[in-house]
Amino acid sequence: MSTAAAEQIPGRAEGDGIAARARGLTKAYGSGETAVLALDSVDVDIARGRFTAVMGPSGSGKSTLMHCLAGLDTVSAGQVWLGDTEITGLKDRELTRLRRDRIGFMFQSFNLIPTLNAAENITLPMDIAGQKPDQKWLDQVIDTLGLRERLKHRPAQLSGGQQQRVACARALASRPELIFADEPTGNLDSRAGLEVLGFLREAVDELGQTVVMVTHDPGAAAHSDLVLFLADGRIVDEMERPSAEAVLERMKRFDTARVTFDGGREASGGAGPEGAGGSTAGAGTDGTAPPVGGPAHDGSGGTAPEHAPGDATPDKD
Repeated sequence: MSTAAAEQIPGRAEGDGIAARARGLTKAYGSGETAVLALDSVDVDIARGRFTAVMGPSGSGKSTLMHCLAGLDTVSAGQVWLGDTEITGLKDRELTRLRRDRIGFMFQSFNLIPTLNAAENITLPMDIAGQKPDQKWLDQVIDTLGLRERLKHRPAQLSGGQQQRVACARALASRPELIFADEPTGNLDSRAGLEVLGFLREAVDELGQTVVMVTHDPGAAAHSDLVLFLADGRIVDEMERPSAEAVLERMKRFDTARVTFDGGREASGGAGPEGAGGSTAGAGTDGTAPPVGGPAHDGSGGTAPEHAPGDATPDKD
């Protein structure tokens, strides 16, 4: 199923309206009988200047889709573009530069450097790249996120919500083409989570950013312009102008289907979805990146997945 998100942007040509796209995107882990198909020939367009949420049951391929679109993981087949740049053929050094210069990342675990203060964490990717920030833009981001009085504080001196705001500012600081947020409210209480979602919404509406957010929370998805629903590695539905109630109702249909399937499996003694590219029991932590300083850190706030493409036991969500 290919999304039609770009068609919702009035007055923009098709090429100008697409921030990222994928065609035939397939991601498999392992080989032979042990292979797990995380993404199954996905076609998707991410519209520029919009807030897109990605939802689905655990193991549906949400975070894998984000990682492939962001160049954090390789693909088994298909093509991915960031703007007009096809990223599936880029070498590691080119991908690192692309992620650093053109993509912003927010993760559930914040990934802040504990020895740096908030201001230093915000500008870290640009400092690594030897770039000077646009001070006017940076001031706008800092003030929008309400961080002016917290810039000299280190992460341990900040609340969880404040740390995620710093991570959000870091993602916005270089004015990237696309911001990927993987469960950005997962470690926050409801009040702090609503603040961060409000800032992401404002980043789109007031600052003209493009945001893609992976989430399990219907309330979080309701802040988006478009929700894409994944199941068994495929986009199976989408919802414009979502409400929390409508998203929850759609997600209940996944749960009903799973209960029906599990009941039939137990009655027949057949194999469950784990062996067929469906939900994987105990499937990791939904793609949350390892701490900064872990494998393949490129200063962008994101890190490449810990599993190699050939691993037989991936987190396929």
